[in-house]
Amino acid sequence: MSSKSSDLPYRPCVGIAVFNRDGLVWIGRRIDGPKEPEGMGKWWQMPQGGIDDGEDLVAAARRELYEETSIRSVSVIGESPDWYLYDLPDELIGKAWGGKYRGQRIKYVAFRFDGDESEIDVKTPGGGHDPEFTEWRWESLARLPDLIIPFKRPVYDQIAAAFAQYAAHPSP
Repeated sequence: MSSKSSDLPYRPCVGIAVFNRDGLVWIGRRIDGPKEPEGMGKWWQMPQGGIDDGEDLVAAARRELYEETSIRSVSVIGESPDWYLYDLPDELIGKAWGGKYRGQRIKYVAFRFDGDESEIDVKTPGGGHDPEFTEWRWESLARLPDLIIPFKRPVYDQIAAAFAQYAAHPSP
């Protein structure tokens, strides 16, 4: 990491793990484009986004989930035990998020999806936001670290371990 980037703060962020009744987790394929804050590439990830000043973590998670997926029918089942950090690759420093951050400081909220899949819409997500995903699917939590962009993999490894209980014990 360059000395310039080490002077930058981490962007406060919430990650969202949505589990269905079978214990699978929701993932979306990121839109591939030069304006994407974390760079080019077709990868899968869970929803995530910035936390507004003074915003409660769960409220931020619900807001981001709706803005990215149109999902509202969820109930909280857990929260990651820690905040996790990831740094952007050097080539993205200064481009992502207006050059104000070196990476993200992220905490995850786990939800159980209580609705019907017809509610999920990544092409015209809630709140009039631009789409961030091109498609979605339910996936095994253990597989997520292999599907994420490499610089986020250590965080996904930790989330897979922290949330394994929700995947191992699906709802009736």
